[in-house]
Amino acid sequence: MGSWRVTVIDHHRRSGGRPQGRPAGPLARRDGLEVHGRPGEISCVDATGLVRWRRPCAGRPNAAHVSSGRVLVTTDSFDHTAWGHPGPALLLDLVDGTQVAALRGERAAALGGGRFVLGLEGHGTFHTWAHDRDGTLVDTWRSFGHYVVGSGLRVVETDRRHPTASRVARLLPGGLVERGPLLTDPQAPEPLVLDDGTLLVLDAGVLRAVGRDLDDTVLAELHPLPADRRHRFTGALHRTADRLDVTLVERHPTRMGAYTTHAWALALHRPDQAGSTGPSPQVSIPQRN
Repeated sequence: MGSWRVTVIDHHRRSGGRPQGRPAGPLARRDGLEVHGRPGEISCVDATGLVRWRRPCAGRPNAAHVSSGRVLVTTDSFDHTAWGHPGPALLLDLVDGTQVAALRGERAAALGGGRFVLGLEGHGTFHTWAHDRDGTLVDTWRSFGHYVVGSGLRVVETDRRHPTASRVARLLPGGLVERGPLLTDPQAPEPLVLDDGTLLVLDAGVLRAVGRDLDDTVLAELHPLPADRRHRFTGALHRTADRLDVTLVERHPTRMGAYTTHAWALALHRPDQAGSTGPSPQVSIPQRN
């Protein structure tokens, strides 16, 4: 069976490009409704622009996840907490904004039937919790990171440890964790999910493909990062109709506010398109200005 391959279309480096915050726009869209957030408030707007409901919150909403008439909104606290800035995670009724439960967690994902997973890392906590539509805890795992729903529930772990023990993992019922390939970056960015369930993971400057069975292939060594420099880089993946864009924003080691952006445009080839004329599965990219 073949694997995904990439071809480098373009690579450049430029000064500037400080990592961006959350994009503007609604936190979530579903069935003609949009969930919006601003400091101290969550709101829901319908397709005509009518505000269906507003409700105050003790924080700054940063993400929303919708499932079967429920919405889970994670927030940043205005004050520093033991885990940094994660604020309450609010489980709300999507129809009228009524609070169902106030939960704890930094990242989340929606499952079916109004169920959600919610995770937190730091101070001995490296956990994911599953909650039902009433906020009741139904399962717990020793894992945390970027959640991918489909082919079960997978996690690109981010443990923020040096050296890292993060892996791409699958969470199974009963708190079981199936651990896949070990990562190099303790804070890998959010992965991209291809239509066959393959995850594209940017791991310390190396682009990797992780399949449904947690099998692992290196697609391109774009800008491999030595261990003592990884903390200065913030990565991102973005896919358009005809290509894959990869960026690594590098913070200057001594000049505050100075950044360098490394950017690649890649053509992504499906397994059934990879013939003898395609690139080798591992592509090493020379650096240039």
